[in-house]
Amino acid sequence: MAMLRKIKDKLKKIVVEKKNKLKAPKKIKTKEKPAEPKEEIFGEQKMIIEKAKFSHPEMPKARRPMPQELPLAYGQDRIVLQVRDPWWLHSYWEVLPQTIERFKNELKDSFYHAKYVLRVYDVSHIIFDGTNAHRYFDIQVNEHVTSWYIDTGGPGRSWCVDLGLLLPDGRFITIVRSNTVYTPLEGPSWITDEEWMIPEEMFARLYGMGFGLGQSSPVGKAWAERIKKVLFSGAMASPGMASMTSPVKNIPKERKFWLVVDCELIVYGATEPDAQVTIQGRPINLRQDGTFTLRFALPDGKQVIPVKAVSSDNIEERTITPIVARETKTSCLVKEEAQSK
Repeated sequence: MAMLRKIKDKLKKIVVEKKNKLKAPKKIKTKEKPAEPKEEIFGEQKMIIEKAKFSHPEMPKARRPMPQELPLAYGQDRIVLQVRDPWWLHSYWEVLPQTIERFKNELKDSFYHAKYVLRVYDVSHIIFDGTNAHRYFDIQVNEHVTSWYIDTGGPGRSWCVDLGLLLPDGRFITIVRSNTVYTPLEGPSWITDEEWMIPEEMFARLYGMGFGLGQSSPVGKAWAERIKKVLFSGAMASPGMASMTSPVKNIPKERKFWLVVDCELIVYGATEPDAQVTIQGRPINLRQDGTFTLRFALPDGKQVIPVKAVSSDNIEERTITPIVARETKTSCLVKEEAQSK
């Protein structure tokens, strides 16, 4: 019996050992990495390492600190002119103390009797040299002022401003001169490019299309009837047409009498076919015979249209400047006899 018990204990021991071996995780044999090869380059040993794909996030760049406030001065004599709207300009300036001291030393007693003045020049359609402005006007300013709003009195012009000293004897001494700016027109631009040099028949069709009448020519009774419908529908208004909303009293609604008038400006001329021609500073294309034609809208007011031609060898230059003014007046009169009927 003792022998049987010993055999059973040995068998149990063997069974337990086998179970433990099955439960134990298998050891994975890892291959040893071979030594990284080396190669000789210019007598130095360099390791050849296989490129690995790693992410290299860039460090955020430090932002440049921005100043919280603009500097009060930039340390230079200057005046800047800018456009606010068709009628107003804005100017700001800086004059260094040493510049003022220089004028004090040069003018002596006259300096203390001088006035600080903004001299505003109308330099439309010219290259301004300080003496050839169309006109100018002065605005007296305080010596401690550094900016000013300027009422030009008219849109569609070019302007330049001098800040200077007006002496008792009438002399004006410029301290700083501004850039030149152009005030836009109040309404749509009336400048027409040379690409609009089209045959009259085509223009007539485009004119009709402008009224929403299709490709019909602006002639004949049928066309007049169609444009009358457009006008009385309130779809169009023109500076050359009596306003349909004008307060004319006691006009019977059933009346269908009407009138529309407008104007255009056609500029034409001729020169040598190889000349260079500009109108208002803009180059135009000549026909083969040297002629040219441009059509402009003609709103109320004064229009200055310089035409310059330069010979092909740049030796001779000629300029002709048409100046055209338009003033449209409208009135409406209904006789009392007609009202009583």
